[in-house]
Amino acid sequence: MKAVYLDNNATTRVDPAVVETMLPFFTEQFGNASSAHAFGASVGGALKTARKQLQELLGAAHDHEIVYTSGGTESNTTAILSAIEALPGRDEIVTSQVEHPSVLQLCQHLEKTGRAKVHYIGVDRLGRLDLDAYRAALSDKVALVSIMWANNETGTIVPVEGLAELAKGVGALFHTDAVQAVGKVPVSLKDSAIDMLSLSGHKLHAPKGVGALYVKRGARFKPLLRGGHQERGRRAGTENIPGVIALGKAAELAILRLADEQGRVKDLRDRLEKAIVQSVPHCFVNGDPHDRLPNTSNIAFEYVEAEAILLHLNRAGIAASSGSACTSGSIEPSHVLLAMSIPVTAAHGAIRFSLSRDNSAEDVERVIEVMPGIIEKLRALSPFGAEGGKETSEFKPQYA
Repeated sequence: MKAVYLDNNATTRVDPAVVETMLPFFTEQFGNASSAHAFGASVGGALKTARKQLQELLGAAHDHEIVYTSGGTESNTTAILSAIEALPGRDEIVTSQVEHPSVLQLCQHLEKTGRAKVHYIGVDRLGRLDLDAYRAALSDKVALVSIMWANNETGTIVPVEGLAELAKGVGALFHTDAVQAVGKVPVSLKDSAIDMLSLSGHKLHAPKGVGALYVKRGARFKPLLRGGHQERGRRAGTENIPGVIALGKAAELAILRLADEQGRVKDLRDRLEKAIVQSVPHCFVNGDPHDRLPNTSNIAFEYVEAEAILLHLNRAGIAASSGSACTSGSIEPSHVLLAMSIPVTAAHGAIRFSLSRDNSAEDVERVIEVMPGIIEKLRALSPFGAEGGKETSEFKPQYA
């Protein structure tokens, strides 16, 4: 039985073309890009090419606006701490209740240590930001706004370009965690008010351990890592050259395959959702039905536990998740779904299916085939099984 991998928001398979491109930089081209001799110069040229490839994917104005990091967490941390240090007269941060833990936990730490006051903006039932609360939180005390481009659990897309314009109106820096968005939706930063943007290679078919922080030319910035001249003094340490080369190739492929993400992959997601909602009673899709990542489906199954569903899916050879990979193992319902006011009886049974260009129609049909039986079996064992027949009137199936 062919394994079905639908956990691409946690990590993607490294594209074979990416592997082929990076391999020589472990062997023949092993020089340090900072060295003046021929070994270093050869690698330095490849580094510049990779930077140009990523610049094109981001629609950035300059290749030197790219700062390579170890991944999304480092990029998010750098952006937040940089803003607090670069704007010493301001000590407030605006973020949302549904951010990735790498943003939320750092903000909570800054609050606890007295370094910043943080405004956590709420969302509605579809995961859409409360724009009135956002506007009210902006002031000349705000150093940074950090709002994710697309939610990693529900896929809901946030209008970050407009939010950035509002932040500029009070002189604040604007950062977006775009780890889930880059490579799945069009990004164009050249004429945007966005100051900083985080991305991670392993979300777009590059290896783990490499990412980038876009820093707009002219934006005030302080490095997190000091002690070297690499990345124009903005991130000290010898570059992860194989990873950087791989990220460049992955960016090049992402441009070529963006139409596939927006078309075929979205159609597969919609087929999956429609069939499950129609065949499994008392379940519903979480997130904005109109502004959502084309690959992401978060479906809540009432009166069952997500861990039990995942166990049965795994036995059937299907990989999915109950939310962010960074919070796996937690028995608490997703903070994202709770912020959306999803009932606990449904939030505990929410499953995230995240597709990629590697997935096929056969993969989706396999999930559609097994899900009704899994949920029926688990509800029969549940102490709430008798209640499973009750309709949840507040949440009507999107594909009824």
